[in-house]
Amino acid sequence: MTKLDKLLDMFCPNGVNFVRLDECIEKIANVKWEIGSDLEYTYIDLTSVDRETHEITDTKVINAENAPSRAQQIVKTGDVLFGTTRPMLKRYCLIGTKYNNQICSTGFCVLRADTRRTNPKWIYYQISSTEFFVHVEKYQKGASYPAISDTEVKCFQIPLPPLPVQQEIVRILDNFTELTAELTAELTAELTARKKQYAFYCKQILSNSKNVSMVSIRDLGVWSGGITPSMQNKEFWESGTIPWISSKDMKVARLLNTQDYITNKALDETSARLLPKNTVVVVVRSGILKHTLPVAYVPIQATINQDLKALIVNNKVLPQYAYYAIFAFADDILRTTKKAGGTVDSLDVQSFFNFKIPLVPIEEQERIVGILDRFDTLCNDLTSGLPAEIEARRKQYEYYRDKLLTFKEAKK
Repeated sequence: MTKLDKLLDMFCPNGVNFVRLDECIEKIANVKWEIGSDLEYTYIDLTSVDRETHEITDTKVINAENAPSRAQQIVKTGDVLFGTTRPMLKRYCLIGTKYNNQICSTGFCVLRADTRRTNPKWIYYQISSTEFFVHVEKYQKGASYPAISDTEVKCFQIPLPPLPVQQEIVRILDNFTELTAELTAELTAELTARKKQYAFYCKQILSNSKNVSMVSIRDLGVWSGGITPSMQNKEFWESGTIPWISSKDMKVARLLNTQDYITNKALDETSARLLPKNTVVVVVRSGILKHTLPVAYVPIQATINQDLKALIVNNKVLPQYAYYAIFAFADDILRTTKKAGGTVDSLDVQSFFNFKIPLVPIEEQERIVGILDRFDTLCNDLTSGLPAEIEARRKQYEYYRDKLLTFKEAKK
């Protein structure tokens, strides 16, 4: 019998009580800005939290003179922050000692554990759970810019076993989290190296071909944007058959299906546009632009959301060539066209359109595409196991975490 089993037998033989988050947290204070004060704080904005590692990364120093209007909430060690704007992006983190008594945006719901009955990390793991995000998806409001209120976050019910049980489960999850992170980091580094080799090879072939001319990305064809049909209108989504591409789908070079689909009614009654086969799609607004510019070749008819741009090439460009050209220069595009600041990472679209890439005659494009298609197949054979392994690690971790956080409710 494990230590956890013994604790469960001792403290929870008949299940545990469930409480709302607002029953096991404390109130927080807001900062009182005094003009002329020389006090400075580290400011944690929504974009400061890495969505993958859930660590605080990019922050800035503010004072009474330059503080954004949303810089209001004082955070303390052990606080859990959850981003309530576009909440399914899963921006959440735990405040460490480095950020004690600093300031965070009102875009976060701050959950400060009542430590007499709740371990701060117990709350952290609860809001990372699958069950919590089912709750969030149910209560978020808004289509193109969804949000959830602090009140609706705090009405989520969590199991609350006695502290010794919480502490043991937190210890187990901490160890498992650390191990999973180490293994995932190794696999991710290997995958990143493969992709960089591939992009370098593409760039060399494109740049050293015969009869090369440099053209603006805008001149490759017609570019268009997309929308998110109202999530409140079920007739736009239920039983949909039309692929609707968003940033979360842009993890593959050749995009053949999506996580979400819209209906013909959505096409008829909104400005959503059905794109023809063989388009090229680029992410222009997403947290992933912090380090990667996703681009995909889409051989199927589809629609896109407002965070993407789609290219329908003209008769002088092969769509696969356009994909390879943008992919090959993705790092340069990201470095030179990304906007500074902002709540969500994004490209300056006009600068992106003005970026110049090599273009060759159609016959040469066909030759290059043939070479790169074969190389693409080779690279995918070499790397196909890596994304699958990373995803398997993530699924394993989530299953194990959710299992440890699941309890039978005690009879009242």
